[in-house]
Amino acid sequence: MKYALIGCGRISSNHIAAALKNQIDIVAICDLTESKMDETIREFNLLNVEKYTNYEQMLIEQSPQLVAICTESGSHGQIAMKCLDYNCHLIIEKPIALSLKEADLIIEKAQEKNLKVSACHQNRFNKSIQKTREAMEQGRFGKLLHGAAHIRWNRGEDYYKQAPWRGTWEHDGGALMNQCIHNIDLLRWMMGDEIVEVVGMTDTLMHGYIEAEDLGLALIRFKNGSYGIIEGTTNIYPNNLEETLYIFGEKGTVKVGGKSVNLIEEWNFSDKFDNPDNIKENYKENPPNIYGFGHYLLYTDVIEAIEQDRQPYVTAKDGRNALELVLAIYKSSNSKQTIKLPLINYSTLDCAEGEVTR
Repeated sequence: MKYALIGCGRISSNHIAAALKNQIDIVAICDLTESKMDETIREFNLLNVEKYTNYEQMLIEQSPQLVAICTESGSHGQIAMKCLDYNCHLIIEKPIALSLKEADLIIEKAQEKNLKVSACHQNRFNKSIQKTREAMEQGRFGKLLHGAAHIRWNRGEDYYKQAPWRGTWEHDGGALMNQCIHNIDLLRWMMGDEIVEVVGMTDTLMHGYIEAEDLGLALIRFKNGSYGIIEGTTNIYPNNLEETLYIFGEKGTVKVGGKSVNLIEEWNFSDKFDNPDNIKENYKENPPNIYGFGHYLLYTDVIEAIEQDRQPYVTAKDGRNALELVLAIYKSSNSKQTIKLPLINYSTLDCAEGEVTR
């Protein structure tokens, strides 16, 4: 399978490592900065890999079957549509786009051309998350009561200076869209996906040099009668503290924590089907960074989805769902109103037209 990568920034190393581990043929990489491509080639000792500064030229000359899009968030939609024009299957780094309109266009075109598109929400493949999802699908929680996603991280000025698109409404969004969307995806997925309404508040408390928020809070009412809480921030002193997911049901309580939802910290079910200490020991991971180990398994799944002509485990629709929830929080904060879902069309550019609630 011929593979190409577009964007050699911070996250691209995880994608290249996953592609190599899955033994697919990396034929080309693309970035506007040649030194970034050279650094990627040196890091992974890539041989016979072509470099491009124009991704459309790369698509024409190399005809890759699978493309990973790892550019700044605001360009995901445009690049994805062009790749689909050239009949490429896609792995799109989060968020899938910054507007619901673009996300819908990606989904529609992929369906028309029978191409596979996966949103890169790799934490779904964490051992801890897979075990929690298994308990959910087995009905062990009983009636769902509420869930909570806490993302308590730190990002300083150096982080934003590394890439001037960060923290802008046109190319990124704030803490919820960039740092928190993985756990937001997990919360929505675990609690039944379908949302009735959202109330959100956002603010910029510590990073006055960015346009978007560094704190986001939200309450969610799900269609199944359960509730959700989101707390996301990049203001934690002095370093990343935790990314934690709680699920509370009438017959079960689970807390998945660690730096990146990679440890089961609480596991209690009324059925006493398993030993909590054994679960905590057998389903823990210690990744070297917040990105975890999920990219490799996501790649494995997408490759198999292409070969078997099935949908990936994490679909483009899943990516849209996570995007919709973040945008609903933004819209609620801007309008100071409760937002009903589904949200038909909204984008981060709509946030630029009026300040987020201060």
